[in-house]
Amino acid sequence: MADTQQVDQKAGRKVARLAKEIDTFAKAHGGAEGQVAYIGERGARVVLVGADGAWGDLVAPAYEIAEQAVAKSGITVHESFDGEFAAKVTTGPYEWKRMAGIQIGG
Repeated sequence: MADTQQVDQKAGRKVARLAKEIDTFAKAHGGAEGQVAYIGERGARVVLVGADGAWGDLVAPAYEIAEQAVAKSGITVHESFDGEFAAKVTTGPYEWKRMAGIQIGG
């Protein structure tokens, strides 16, 4: 029983920390929306898009922790990263350079 309680407390702290990071991003970018994607054994990726078009991501150790963190933060969550949601992302020179480098093997 003690081990289960310890795991629950650790998960609760992780949820709270991720929710705080999401809140910080949202405040810095005029609000935020997100999408949670399962990434296998590593857990889940939370992609965030700010109202200003800035984007970022966080990795949670489990899909359930990511879901709880976005729920706690109160942001709008999308089922997938496409359509109108993806169109809100603003890309700059850094992203274009990285994408070009990937395409040409760099």
